[in-house]
Amino acid sequence: MKVRARGIQIGTLSTGENNCITDVANVRVGHVTLDEPLENGEYAATGVTAILPHSGNPFREKVAAASYVINGFGKTTGLIQLDELGVLESPIMLTNTFGVPAVTEGALRWLLDQTPEIGDTTGTVNIVTGECNDSRLNSIRELSVTADHAGQAIKKASAHPSEEGAVGAGKGMVCFGYKGGIGTSSRVIHTKQSNESFTIGCLVLSNFGKREEFESSRYIKGASDTQPNAPKPADGSIMIVLATDAPLDHRQLKRVAKRAGIGLARTGSHYSNGSGDIVIAFSTAHKFPHEKSASLECVHLLRDSDPALNELFQATAEVTEEAILNSLSQAVETTGRKGLTVYPAPFS
Repeated sequence: MKVRARGIQIGTLSTGENNCITDVANVRVGHVTLDEPLENGEYAATGVTAILPHSGNPFREKVAAASYVINGFGKTTGLIQLDELGVLESPIMLTNTFGVPAVTEGALRWLLDQTPEIGDTTGTVNIVTGECNDSRLNSIRELSVTADHAGQAIKKASAHPSEEGAVGAGKGMVCFGYKGGIGTSSRVIHTKQSNESFTIGCLVLSNFGKREEFESSRYIKGASDTQPNAPKPADGSIMIVLATDAPLDHRQLKRVAKRAGIGLARTGSHYSNGSGDIVIAFSTAHKFPHEKSASLECVHLLRDSDPALNELFQATAEVTEEAILNSLSQAVETTGRKGLTVYPAPFS
């Protein structure tokens, strides 16, 4: 269950209806989970998660986006162009470290099928893929994730509340020595001047931290940790995806993305040397057509001086912290390669 159902409340802002990234209208999430034994004690405990910015074609209708690298020990695709042009034109794909090439290919093949003009009568496409290293539970050298799995995750994406914990790309992830993976949360803010409401949602792929670093005393009251010793710690990583319907441009989204580090730090992370801590943020408020006859693009933007921007900063910290906790709270005991079992955190 989510941490709120356990009596743990993060922050002061109101959550969206489902406390999920899909509370941002039209945002969709899909998972493909691999969970099967292989030969010689090896195991496929891995998967793919796809986040779609809307229900249409993301290449033909792009959205404003930005990324922020908290610590760059990660293997991603697409972030250079995303930050150069300030738009997202593909699903955001998450998987394990060695699955990045296959998942990128799968997302590319899906977009090529949807968009015959790509690479023919128009330019190429920029696929955004992020990863964490799940090699403690997953036999990562077996390259179990394929391009087809990526396509399946995209096709399964829906606006329903996302599954959390040991699903999709999160199947083999370990966070603070406990079972980690996929977690999500949302917040709703209100503008006083224009009487509008905006939603911001977060989805994380958590795979970082040592058990002694976890700020467990802030969250776990009266529960004793009787779990076996944690697996050998690694610096690990986290992918943080932020979605909002607030009308923000690339520059503002980068400012929002930076605040995700606050929520990450509150859980106990200090952004280790070998940790890939990467944030991707996008806004669904305006779609930018790939082809348009007009020379000018007119958009409405939230003013930097509006108090709502400060609330968005606060909301970003809150949803990131809560999404990480939900990835732990929703996780289940998982056995993977060489018989290693990782247990969920001891929430009461």
